[in-house]
Amino acid sequence: MASSDVHRAIEAVFRIESARLIAGLTRIVRDVGVAEELAQDALVAALAQWPESGVPDNPGAWLMGTAKHRAVDHVRRDRVGARKLEELGHAAEVGAAAARVEDDMADALDDDVGDDLLRLVFISCHPVLATEARVALTLRLLGGLTTEEIARAFLVSEPTVAQRIVRAKRTLTEAQVPFELPRGPGRVARLASVLEVIYLIFNEGYSATAGDDWMRPGLCEDALRLARILCGLAPGEPEAHGLCALLELQASRAAARVGEDGAPILLLEQQRARWDQLLIRRGLAALERAEELGGAAGPYALQAAIAACHARARRAADTDWARIAALYAVLAEVLPSPVVELNRAVAVGMAEGPAAGLALADALVEEPALADYHLLHAVRGDLLAKLERHDEARLALERAAGLTRNARERALLLERAASCAAGVAPRR
Repeated sequence: MASSDVHRAIEAVFRIESARLIAGLTRIVRDVGVAEELAQDALVAALAQWPESGVPDNPGAWLMGTAKHRAVDHVRRDRVGARKLEELGHAAEVGAAAARVEDDMADALDDDVGDDLLRLVFISCHPVLATEARVALTLRLLGGLTTEEIARAFLVSEPTVAQRIVRAKRTLTEAQVPFELPRGPGRVARLASVLEVIYLIFNEGYSATAGDDWMRPGLCEDALRLARILCGLAPGEPEAHGLCALLELQASRAAARVGEDGAPILLLEQQRARWDQLLIRRGLAALERAEELGGAAGPYALQAAIAACHARARRAADTDWARIAALYAVLAEVLPSPVVELNRAVAVGMAEGPAAGLALADALVEEPALADYHLLHAVRGDLLAKLERHDEARLALERAAGLTRNARERALLLERAASCAAGVAPRR
């Protein structure tokens, strides 16, 4: 195998195995930052050896073994340092901690990597971190993305992302976040944080908030992979299955959401034959599992149930909008939010007519949280156009276009506004 092919193989293996490596190493060294450095050391060793020796039959095991040897050396060095400090009478606690770590080391080396990975998920999404830091750290440690890739995905500078990741690791170390699964109420709170981060990552990929592309499929794929991992590691958590169901069903439409020229194709105009039936079946199965576990009223399961209404409709005209509106009403009680109310306005507009939908949307105009939310004005523009109030619709759509930071969405909204100026209802 050529050296370039070996390097590509190493990069592919590391992207797949890095999360497991870091999870297993964190269990040993109790520091996410150090664990990532040790995993990178194993990658450097592979780059040095594999071009000569060839790619091992089990490359993941090779990397894990190499990294764990380095982790053992790291812990032993720390113990030596701790002993020296103890001799000076300054670090009895440090020495005791190091002793406990080495006592646990043998168990850690053989521990179930699935448990370690789940612990890493909870650490990277710890509430002590700001949301932006959780997203960046999760994509770095669990998604296997580089700092450059994360920066490009969220349209921020690479130094900004690097600082977020460094600060997140430092915060976790300074807060002495234990490498363990929280229990009781703490677990519920931490699980909510984990699910939120995965949800945010997917949403940014599904409808990019800024930039030149309508979608960023790579982010959707990373979020869906993380959701599937979480379901496998926490099979009894209904909301994990609810989130996975939602992402599977949403992802099933990806191929139909963008035209050959990259322009957005809205839901009611999509060619449903292009929807991925395998993802739909997976999503419906995950939703059924969430409901079996008693999670039908969870916010992610409710959103998945709404997505399922679309997935089950062979034609746009077959969509059960009355059920969707009812589900949004329940979701508004479970997860009160002006954005949920806006979505309910859309569903009511489809189920009961545009006037009913517009009444709900108009009630949100003074909502502070939606002051700069372009979709409020886009929804109002669409409903006004259906009522043939074309001048008002044009103004609403132009305002929406002025607020969005996504170039593709801006072009679509301006096209719809132009249709209203011509006295024609815009395509939905």
